[in-house]
Amino acid sequence: MSSTNTKKSNPLFEILFNVFIPSFILMKFSGDEHLGTVLSLVVALSFPVAYGGLELIRNKKFNFIAALGFVSVLLTGGIGLLELDTRWLALKEALIPGLIGTAVLVSTFTRHPLMQKLIFNKTVLNLSLIEERLRESGNEKAFDRCLMNSNYLFASTFAFSSVMNYALATYIVTSPAGTAAFNEELGKMTLYSYPVIAIPSMLMMLGIFYYVWRQIRSMTSLETEQIFHQAK
Repeated sequence: MSSTNTKKSNPLFEILFNVFIPSFILMKFSGDEHLGTVLSLVVALSFPVAYGGLELIRNKKFNFIAALGFVSVLLTGGIGLLELDTRWLALKEALIPGLIGTAVLVSTFTRHPLMQKLIFNKTVLNLSLIEERLRESGNEKAFDRCLMNSNYLFASTFAFSSVMNYALATYIVTSPAGTAAFNEELGKMTLYSYPVIAIPSMLMMLGIFYYVWRQIRSMTSLETEQIFHQAK
């Protein structure tokens, strides 16, 4: 049995608490006849903050990306409550994925590229057998290049997200911060970011995983069931 206590997040609840509920509150309850601009913003942003906090408590493990997401939510709230120029929102939206992408790119020049930690590890793969086959076939250096390329591709997904976040924020959020219109536009941006940015980014990442899997099969002549650890 595994000794890990980490629990997987429910994707449905993740989307519900981080996207749909905040968007609905911002778009429908920002008017003075409902919650008002300030309270609706606070209530809407409390959902992703609470969800992220509960995930941290439940898994008892610090997550760099989750921490950036938490900071992102707080910055969004700060921009709205302090009524800053909406250009700051666009810059903030681009900054978070940009920082992650930079971290991924920098890891390429270290001993442990991020993609190596994500994919090429004992938890996911039958590492001892794969390394043995790579040595036998003389493909160790070729596979190192494969992992290096996958790390560059992984960084590019965050570059895509950064550019698209900036474009979406600039295009949708045009009203002054602190107004009901600003909150409504912020809700639309949050809602649209899922199909416009999140889903394409996930598909790009799946494409990277597929690329690595094909390279492992090609260089080791192993079958899929030999490559991955079988669930017990």
